[in-house]
Amino acid sequence: MADGARPLVIGIAGGSGSGKTTLVKRIYRAFGTGNIALLEHDAYYHPQDDLPLEERASVNYDHPNSLDTALLCAHVDQLIAGLPIARPVYDFVHHTRSSDTVEVTPKPVLILDGILVLAEPTLVDRMDIKLFVDTPDDIRLLRRIRRDTSERGRPLASVLEQYERTVRPMHLEFVEPSKRLADLIIPRGGHNAVAVRMVMAHIAAQVADARSTGP
Repeated sequence: MADGARPLVIGIAGGSGSGKTTLVKRIYRAFGTGNIALLEHDAYYHPQDDLPLEERASVNYDHPNSLDTALLCAHVDQLIAGLPIARPVYDFVHHTRSSDTVEVTPKPVLILDGILVLAEPTLVDRMDIKLFVDTPDDIRLLRRIRRDTSERGRPLASVLEQYERTVRPMHLEFVEPSKRLADLIIPRGGHNAVAVRMVMAHIAAQVADARSTGP
């Protein structure tokens, strides 16, 4: 990225299973990793080494307090300033932050992805474009069941219990209300061709501008 060029910061929110990942993958395929930096909010869960494993597993990970948003904001500011960051890696097996980190370097476009990114005013203040992927509750639940049972090996009863205990209540309290802050609401996520073309056009203009002002 050219020295002094501010990246385009895009926030992508929406409920669990709404299709955010599909949208991000389409952006990556179109522009490549050389133009896109991605920070996922759920990499920033607080470290919990001081808690027994049983207590870590019972934490409400759908509540904003479970996330170290202050660190994410600091990392966003560093990338905007043209500095690389060491993004944390979360160990979802042991429910705590890993000792590993991933270097993320400044790119023309910075994507902030997570169910709660529009529910955090400090993050919203740093965004140029705010997107909300809007998908019906029943479809999101079916996707979550399919993902957690087939990809993560969780029993169906456990998935449904978590959905009733934390996922749905936190969605209604924090995620759904954040939709009003979005610049663009995208029904069906990455499968909405019209909305995706609009997002791509904004990104293409930013990438072209970064290239034209480069060294």
